[in-house]
Amino acid sequence: MLSLGGILNGILQLFLFALLGRLILDYVRMFSQSWRPRGIVLVIAEFIYGVTDPVMKVARRFIPPLRLGSVAIDLSFIIVFFAVQILSQLTHLIP
Repeated sequence: MLSLGGILNGILQLFLFALLGRLILDYVRMFSQSWRPRGIVLVIAEFIYGVTDPVMKVARRFIPPLRLGSVAIDLSFIIVFFAVQILSQLTHLIP
């Protein structure tokens, strides 16, 4: 029988995989600016961005970018990634 903690942990793990997919898609777009997803990759990319965008927008609202001279580093992805990891570990405490 599945417990509430197990279900929440599974949902958080799926969200973590979506975040990793978003990271891969962002890096592909950064290194190959002319690349545009087509076909099944487009469907997967739409799903990944649709799932992760609301959380990332909230995080960006509260976490300002780190300014290093003329460069700004977005720390919201790192904070969300570690927050999901911590929440996933905390779900083991829920019966």
